[in-house]
Amino acid sequence: MTELAVLNHWVSNASFTGTATRTAPVYDPAVGVVSKHVRLAAAEDVDAAVASAKEAFETWGRTSIATRQRVMFAFRELINARRDELAQILTEEHGKVLADAAGEIARGIEVVEFACGMPHLTKGSYSVEVSSGVDVYSLREPLGVVGVITPFNFPAMVPLWFVPIAIATGNTVVLKPSEKDPSSSIWIAELFAEAGLPAGVLNVVNGDKEAVDSLLEHPDIASISFVGSTPIAKYVYETGTAQGKRVQALGGAKNHMLVLPDADLDLVADSAVNAGFGSAGERCMAVSVVVAVDPVGDDLIEKIRDRMGKLVTGDGRRACDMGPLITREHRDKVTGYLDIAATDGATVVVDGRTAEIDGAADGFWLGPTLIDNVPTTSTVYTDEIFGPVLSVVRVKSYEEGIALVNGGPYGNGTAIFTNDGGAARRFVRDATVGMVGVNVPIPVPVAYHSFGGWKQSMFGDAKAYGPHGVDFFTREKAVTSRWLDPSHGGLNLGFPHSS
Repeated sequence: MTELAVLNHWVSNASFTGTATRTAPVYDPAVGVVSKHVRLAAAEDVDAAVASAKEAFETWGRTSIATRQRVMFAFRELINARRDELAQILTEEHGKVLADAAGEIARGIEVVEFACGMPHLTKGSYSVEVSSGVDVYSLREPLGVVGVITPFNFPAMVPLWFVPIAIATGNTVVLKPSEKDPSSSIWIAELFAEAGLPAGVLNVVNGDKEAVDSLLEHPDIASISFVGSTPIAKYVYETGTAQGKRVQALGGAKNHMLVLPDADLDLVADSAVNAGFGSAGERCMAVSVVVAVDPVGDDLIEKIRDRMGKLVTGDGRRACDMGPLITREHRDKVTGYLDIAATDGATVVVDGRTAEIDGAADGFWLGPTLIDNVPTTSTVYTDEIFGPVLSVVRVKSYEEGIALVNGGPYGNGTAIFTNDGGAARRFVRDATVGMVGVNVPIPVPVAYHSFGGWKQSMFGDAKAYGPHGVDFFTREKAVTSRWLDPSHGGLNLGFPHSS
């Protein structure tokens, strides 16, 4: 029997074994077998990565903007040229189909391109003669060593939400990806090294809670960026801030799509299927609940069911629409909600447990599932299921629908489908949710805006990427100056340039 490979950490631009002997299995979820093992970092391994990043910051934090930008532009060209290679890694370890993996990478590259404009984004301000002979100006400086902890569902995109901005603003990074699908983070770190990033600027430690706690408690880590479930996000925020760190912690969601009677039901059905079952529902921005305002419920259910019948669930490396779930345990947890739905009086219209699968028998499969008339008291409605389960709730009015949107503990994303501009405008103002779509089912902002929810969907004041990302990874310094004697630097007839 061939011995499986063990994925190491990445420290100082090299593979790093570390001191820990613990490992975890990494599965190919479409086949249901272990494809490799990954080392789980001990506290001493995190210390080594932080020490490397701390040493690198002494130089990288003072490196010219022009030099940092050359690395970022080189990385952008490399990842564009090799994106198919990264998509293959995502499909092998997460299970999402190749087309979905390609879309994830494209959204990550958006943030890389945003970071390529960092010289403009980090400009300060200048006020002349605030008093006689006195000027005041501001500048942005990096924080130092920053920690990034990312989830399994977007193993390439979410690291790319944080790492390029942190690096472009002059910070050094210790990244802790999910141990379920860690290879893409190592691949990204290797590509940054190929792009010319100096040793120690980006380090990757694989691990579980021990590695997370080590980052949260490490005295040389200035900030923590986290994406994951709400309970863990809250823990990360409270633990990190108690240690004096700057923390942005993005949590879970239960996203609603409100459908008004005047909506284009064909557009709604397409959008509900796309947003509910893409990436097997393992998205914090997935549509979990369709709120149908009378009398559209019956027609909408038929249109959604018709489209679901055309979906192919199977191995993402084949011509399939939806892949497996990440682990057998998670699949079993999600399927348990179907029994709960029946017990609570809902109607399971399409049962994903009976779907025909184009893949290996032992894969972690659950086909697209549709549940109608879900009671709002059921855990099928209240819990973030994080799987391919689309619930439909019937309401009699806009007012009843918006009350459901705003009534839960989460405030991540929501959408309204209508042809009434006044109703849409009212919804945008009424929804107590951080990201809102109008006839758009997955309202993920582009890279030059910022991503993040409200309420229990986010802890901390700074959203991910965009202007909030630049603010999070920098701190402002204000300088008040007076120069009494003019001076100059001598003669130099060469054309001025940055270096």
